[in-house]
Amino acid sequence: MKVGIIGAGSVGAATAFALVMKGVARKVVLIDANQKKAEAEAADIAHAAPFAYANKIKAGTYDDLKGCEIVIVTAGANQKPGETRIDLLGRNVKIFESIIPQIAKAEPNTTLIITANPADIMTEVAIKLSGFPKERVIGSGTVLDTSRFRTLLGYHLGVSPQSVHANVIGEHGDSEVLVWSAGDAGTVSLDKLAEEVGKPFNAETKAKIDDGVRNAAYKIIDGKGATYFGIAGALTRICAAITNNEYAILTVSSHQEDVEGVKGVCVSLPTVLGKRGVHKVIYPVLNTEEKAALKKSAEAMKEYSDQALAMISAQ
Repeated sequence: MKVGIIGAGSVGAATAFALVMKGVARKVVLIDANQKKAEAEAADIAHAAPFAYANKIKAGTYDDLKGCEIVIVTAGANQKPGETRIDLLGRNVKIFESIIPQIAKAEPNTTLIITANPADIMTEVAIKLSGFPKERVIGSGTVLDTSRFRTLLGYHLGVSPQSVHANVIGEHGDSEVLVWSAGDAGTVSLDKLAEEVGKPFNAETKAKIDDGVRNAAYKIIDGKGATYFGIAGALTRICAAITNNEYAILTVSSHQEDVEGVKGVCVSLPTVLGKRGVHKVIYPVLNTEEKAALKKSAEAMKEYSDQALAMISAQ
């Protein structure tokens, strides 16, 4: 599979490295406004490739995207310490207006994966700017948030995070919804397993895990300036699901016609991914509290998405 990555910053470079070292992509094209930076990152990663797979990576231009099955858009304004993803909206809409049409022209049959923040809103922007079918424009969504949730649950329960099945849905951001009610490990509910291992979920423990998931990015950005390894892993997993036609269920963001009464909005829900991009969305079973939280999240995304799309129309 050939993958294009727009943006050779921390996220783009880490993703290119992960794709090459995992053998998910046979060819990677790295594109950045700073050509020298793209060339340097591509060369550095190329020197590591012989230790893993016989893959090729190079810096290129938009014309080099021809033949890419997937194009990942990481380019965008950086999130600053203390800045919310929504604060990035205006700046990143302008950046997308210069990027997305060039991708669509170079390879109209590709699948777009959007990870520039605010990811759900920028996915909606990319749908409009590309003119692609909705199933071929996917946001990285809460795949990373779900991994954070499962990691902390696994640590608490003393089991591998890979054996924990629990999802984060809604916005990739402040209003995201941790679905505690449907989580399980080994077919046993999280609450029951916690009791069996002597580590029950009291209010304090749940609040600590929630904070560790919901505010992870802010804490990482405060400590080292950016998050990139986690999202690189998430993007690599999404690419593998698509290129291998896995029909894997991942919590990516895509355009939904109705989410708890909110019409036409991009949020993350459990989604079957394969060669065509989104094959099917599986609406989760939620309790009353989680349904209300998902509705609130969808309403927030709808408000900001409408603002973002209006910005495009105003050009």
